[in-house]
Amino acid sequence: MITPIRLVPLLPVSDEIVRLLVPSIGSVYRTDVVVEKPMRKAVESVYDISRGQYNSTDLLRKLISLYPDQSEKILGVVSVDLFVPILTYVFGEAQLNGTAAVMSTYRLDDAVYGLQPDPVVLFERSLKESIHELGHTYGLLHCRDFDCAMHASTTVDDIDQKGAMLCGKCREQIGIKD
Repeated sequence: MITPIRLVPLLPVSDEIVRLLVPSIGSVYRTDVVVEKPMRKAVESVYDISRGQYNSTDLLRKLISLYPDQSEKILGVVSVDLFVPILTYVFGEAQLNGTAAVMSTYRLDDAVYGLQPDPVVLFERSLKESIHELGHTYGLLHCRDFDCAMHASTTVDDIDQKGAMLCGKCREQIGIKD
């Protein structure tokens, strides 16, 4: 079995999205996924007042310090606007071949772009980005296969065009057998 995954809801975040992610992530990675109690303070401590956003790298460090167990993967799920200093925003961030990742639903929500909210689209995007960020923790790089969840995404349109599964090459690379 591949390394187990611990999902950490970082408030604010939708309970429903977290609940729906569990079986889908478990199915893709063929491993156990457990959900931790929601946490608030981790998010509040990484707010950058000058940008009006939350520093994803600092949030990732915080997750690693709170969950130092190297025998599992950690995915923090939040709905605030994330950034890294060299980019305007990010959908998430992960330690390459490490233990932790963080993913935000904020820019995955059509409401942010002045459109009618669509809970189905929001969940699909959240799943794709969760699979993507966790893939980095398992050592996967961006994939050239446009259908693979590991394909790079810089916009929600990019996310909408890719799939929520890992391609055969990526699955093989991390030891998932068909």
